[in-house]
Amino acid sequence: MHQPMAAVVGAAETTELGRVPGASQIQLHADAALNALADAGLRPNDVDGIATAGETPESVAFHLGITPRWIDGTAVGGCSFMMHVRHATTAVQAGLCDTVLITHGESGRSRVAGTGFPAPVPGSLTQQFETPFGTVGPPTMFTLPVMRYLKRYGLDEEVLALVAVVQREWAALNPRASVREPLTVDEVMNSRMIAYPFRKLMCCLVTDGGGALVLTRADRAHDFPARPVYVIGTGESVETPMVSQMANLTSSSAYRVSAAEAFASAGITHADVDHLMLYDAFAHLPLYGLEDLGFCAPGEAAQLLKERRTAPGGALPVNTNGGGLSYMHSGMYGMYALQESVRQLRGTAAAQVPDARVSVAHGVGGMFAAASTIVLANEV
Repeated sequence: MHQPMAAVVGAAETTELGRVPGASQIQLHADAALNALADAGLRPNDVDGIATAGETPESVAFHLGITPRWIDGTAVGGCSFMMHVRHATTAVQAGLCDTVLITHGESGRSRVAGTGFPAPVPGSLTQQFETPFGTVGPPTMFTLPVMRYLKRYGLDEEVLALVAVVQREWAALNPRASVREPLTVDEVMNSRMIAYPFRKLMCCLVTDGGGALVLTRADRAHDFPARPVYVIGTGESVETPMVSQMANLTSSSAYRVSAAEAFASAGITHADVDHLMLYDAFAHLPLYGLEDLGFCAPGEAAQLLKERRTAPGGALPVNTNGGGLSYMHSGMYGMYALQESVRQLRGTAAAQVPDARVSVAHGVGGMFAAASTIVLANEV
């Protein structure tokens, strides 16, 4: 394991999650930011770096009264916040700033001053070559790769239902999860069809909420009240804005490149990973994540689920907060995955993994357009 690159010294989500009709998007950013700063024992004027997506860095900085020396407005969808961690880590190492605040907030359900899912720009590649064929949002865009995946590996839709069932088992252990009721494969398969093969319970929640992180140099980690969590590896990549143009519909090159970079920079192997967070806006994404991150061979992720290796009590705990399918999904999920990784390594998670020392948080942006992977540890 290599030396830490930076430390997460503050982490928190919004005071309320799920349905928050009394807060606008910028207010959710601010609520999460103030909670994370309080967790770190800091105030806004202690911050000199800002990174965010959805809202602009200047909006968040102005709202909080921060005048930063470094900003990052990278916005590539749900994995933007993983990329912010990577970029902030580089910035504090280079001395460009000392304390970085990364914020997320979305009024995904209540739609109070929310930005929403971006519509294809006229003349863009997506508008020219995919929209005319009926793709109008993520459920219709993601159907192409998942159908190829199921066909190639001889699987049926019930494997997608199994992903949702296992996620719900984790959510049942988490008081903050949006839905906690027991779920069966039959119930998932009988839920309303959205876009074949996706039934409603194979699709993510639509909620309000947010989260924030505070990063600083690793040598300052013990100057703060909370147990530090160290950034030891990072990676990022992109492939194509058009899901139809993926080089291989059953595997994401952005996933593979991002993960390989993160593992190499951390100096770890898969055997070192105690806990894994895989972006799950739709039920097929954990299957791709398990395979493209190298935790199993192509086509073998379904077997890992069937053997309950990713479920409570399994050897590879995955999405222990309940994931985007059962915990939270306000539009961009990456921040919530990072928050759960931090909680696990602090030892404060609702469904705590015993002796968790290394956690990997992996996110996707767009329909396999981008990916980012962060390796965190609680020991140096």
